[in-house]
Amino acid sequence: MNTAINQGAVLAEKLLRYALHNGLIEEDDIIWARNQLLDLLRIDEPLQDACIEDDPIPEYASPILEEILDYCHEKGILSENTLTHRDLLDTRIMGIFVSKPSDIISKFNRIKAADGITAATDYFYHLCQKSDYIRMERIKRNLKWNYDSPFGTLEITVNLTKPEKDPKEIAALKNAPQSGYPKCLLCIENVGYAGRINHPARQTHRTIPLELYGETWHFQYSPYVYYNEHCIVLKEEHVPMKLTRETYHRLFAFLDQFPHYFIGSNADLPIVGGSILNHDHFQGGRYVFPMEKASVEYPLECIEYENIEAAVVNWPMSVIRLASADKEALGDYAFHILSMWREYSDPEHDILAYSFDEAGNPIPHNTITPIARKKQDGRYELDLVLRNNRTSSEHPLGIFHPHQDLHHIKKENIGLIEVMGLFILPGRLQKELNAIKEYLTGNAAGSIYELDDPAHPLHHHSQWVKELVINYGTSLNETEAQSVLEEAVGKKCLRVLTDAGVFKTTDTGREGFDRFLAAVGLTRRQLSGYSPLLESLK
Repeated sequence: MNTAINQGAVLAEKLLRYALHNGLIEEDDIIWARNQLLDLLRIDEPLQDACIEDDPIPEYASPILEEILDYCHEKGILSENTLTHRDLLDTRIMGIFVSKPSDIISKFNRIKAADGITAATDYFYHLCQKSDYIRMERIKRNLKWNYDSPFGTLEITVNLTKPEKDPKEIAALKNAPQSGYPKCLLCIENVGYAGRINHPARQTHRTIPLELYGETWHFQYSPYVYYNEHCIVLKEEHVPMKLTRETYHRLFAFLDQFPHYFIGSNADLPIVGGSILNHDHFQGGRYVFPMEKASVEYPLECIEYENIEAAVVNWPMSVIRLASADKEALGDYAFHILSMWREYSDPEHDILAYSFDEAGNPIPHNTITPIARKKQDGRYELDLVLRNNRTSSEHPLGIFHPHQDLHHIKKENIGLIEVMGLFILPGRLQKELNAIKEYLTGNAAGSIYELDDPAHPLHHHSQWVKELVINYGTSLNETEAQSVLEEAVGKKCLRVLTDAGVFKTTDTGREGFDRFLAAVGLTRRQLSGYSPLLESLK
């Protein structure tokens, strides 16, 4: 056996040992799995003599896979050594170790019946991480820090999970043939799909079917896990996002099955919605967001429903928090608020329920981002975040969207995750913030005025960098400069939430908010007596 083949066989055995150690395969599967690997790696026979038993087993498969991919490129198995082609091949490799859907669904349900839903999700989440469906080694690279705002601690992540494509890959994507299968990134047809240059491989992807209010939905984990156990719950049928009365039934039905998770829906309109509006879905997980921890700004009295507690949350966006043990009443009232908001206009605060196209057809602008939780005492807690997607000549991307002066940090839609105080910022900021740090430490090669050149890679930050230099000078050490930048980005993120809030946290804004609250039967009340909701908001 020659050295090159020997190296491939060694790597195959390392991956087999990793898979066995992490429960992806059992002893009876080893010969079968080995033969699958040998075929894929074009190796004639397995390793005979070299010992790998003393080699440490990595926490995740990525280090072994990187070596295998390098080997495949060397041997011509990997035709193009780009990130896209490497991802397609390593997912195919790991697909060998992921059982077919029916086996995983059966095991999930057996664990759930024997040990409870938390044990079942622990099993499924572990599988998704160890199979490299969730690429934990990439996620570890994300930059993270907190910003202490007047509304509580905001969490900030620079997303390096999706590395930027090189020019060669971008050109290939432009010329790639289009396909309508799967219809979108969420469709259940993604399960086991081999992928292509413009669609990720999903041989390691599995879902768990659920019944939510008489419909079949599917539970899966996000491959990007922006927070702990970040899950997606998607409708089996490919239909657009639409908030209805049944939305609340399904949120509560999910919580009855997964009480240790929160669940929420992106808004169902462009600009204020998520990145995928053409497939109805929710997002959830096992995580407490900053908005959930925020204090109460003022309590409310619910005139029509005595068994529903209500409060305005002390948050830059306009958030109504409702709580009740009666999920039917809570769902009915939440949908009433949504229905009233859809028709509500307040020109003084730039809120118009509709505009009209050239043909006179109404264009709706008001919707809600709902987030639900089930508390330990059995009550359901529901946050309703008021949204409006109007645009104007001054703010062509959205009046209640990050304004122009914030686009150098955050230009994308403000969806469910950012609404709750976790910011997912673009990966380009890693290099850009490091370059800006050079100006604050006096190590920049050129003058700050070079940023005025539209061709300069930091041109979109030019005004901000000048302000930072004026305020902090150019003699900071590395630690000080890093701290200044994190604080400055945090302030920008707070502004993002402020811009997205329909009723601002000013006296005038709260007067406008109170008028809408009165329209849906909510009035301010004085704090008196014990309230579980208000206790949770303190």
